[in-house]
Amino acid sequence: MDFSGISPLLNLLPQSQRIISWSLKMYVVESKGGVIVCMLLALLFLGTWPAVLTLLERRGRLPQHTYLDYSITNLLAAVIIALTFGEIGKGTPTAPNFFTQLSQDNWPSVLFAMAGGVVLSIGNLSTQYSLALVGLSVTEVITSSIIVVIGTTMNYFLDDKINRADILFPGVGCFLIAVCLGSFVHASNAADNKEKLKSLSTEATGFFTDKETLTNDVRESDVENGSGSAEKARAGTAGFLIELENRRSIKVFGKSTVIGLAITFFAGICFSLFSPAFNLATNDQWHTLKKGVPHLSVYTAFFYFSVSCFVVGIILNIIFLYHPILNLPKSSLKAYLSDWNGRGWAFLAGFLCGFGNGLQFIGGEAAGYAAADAVQALPLVSTFWGILIFGEYRSSSRKTYILLVSMLFMFVVAVGLLMASSGHRK
Repeated sequence: MDFSGISPLLNLLPQSQRIISWSLKMYVVESKGGVIVCMLLALLFLGTWPAVLTLLERRGRLPQHTYLDYSITNLLAAVIIALTFGEIGKGTPTAPNFFTQLSQDNWPSVLFAMAGGVVLSIGNLSTQYSLALVGLSVTEVITSSIIVVIGTTMNYFLDDKINRADILFPGVGCFLIAVCLGSFVHASNAADNKEKLKSLSTEATGFFTDKETLTNDVRESDVENGSGSAEKARAGTAGFLIELENRRSIKVFGKSTVIGLAITFFAGICFSLFSPAFNLATNDQWHTLKKGVPHLSVYTAFFYFSVSCFVVGIILNIIFLYHPILNLPKSSLKAYLSDWNGRGWAFLAGFLCGFGNGLQFIGGEAAGYAAADAVQALPLVSTFWGILIFGEYRSSSRKTYILLVSMLFMFVVAVGLLMASSGHRK
């Protein structure tokens, strides 16, 4: 099918209005407006999928089962992107389409893409456990800060400084201020919860030791539980915290905060490396390809990236089925295959993450991966879901609310500066 006739029509549009332009090989984002659209959608998707995993964990679904389902649709999203944007139209010798690149001698770039997929998979897997131990909002704040400090700085130099440093690095600074505020939010909210639990009556304390009594007396009807009961424990109360602990799959009471924070920092370091690796895969700054071999398109690189992410995720989670961590119960492939409770939500999380990463890379290829790291303001989205769905920060102190609003304000400033710093790749 020949789509070349579309190109003259697009050329009639002013450059400022042209969000996506057409080339003979694929759709290519050219304008700053197109980059912003890609990054905003990526921000929404990447800020939402951790909330979906949190939802399933709080409903009691084993994280191994959830991640296996998630991995399937995460790969499927990359395949859809490759077979549409990467394949429609005619390829050229310097810009081949997806299937042509699969048979070319571009293995150095392929290995960079696959290395990025490996660290992303390990980071996502670690995040699934830190979400329970540390919380949705704080996990996203810490991991995003590490990505900004390490990953964005690496991408700035890999992209030959195409982003405006006078705007980019003040944005990074605002992000780090927001991270500090986020840490204060977590500390303040943890202190609030500690006071709530201290104030429990003897009867309420008995709820914690008697799950059946608690379940009969404290019921929920929100989306987190998935039930239709008219009664529920009010979010933010001690009874709510205790009922949640009894229902969730990863038990957090009595767990050391050091373990949760260590897992979170490890995830952040992994996340900070996948974007620079993908940058190297698509632009070959280290000149590892043979002369005459074209660079990997963003769509082909994303396919290889997602394949390695899928393989690592499947292998590790099959191991965790039989050798679980954090005192989770053992499971099996048979139990996983028969567990349809929440499977649709897990599939949705995989699609959101897959398309979110794809949009981030598409925007990064056009405007620079340092500017595309503006999607690391995703804690804005995660905090919204945390408050709306999971009742985070409800019935908290005035100090916590002030810190929360301050953190969100700094995130808005940070994402604005990072987007404004975007340049255009020559």
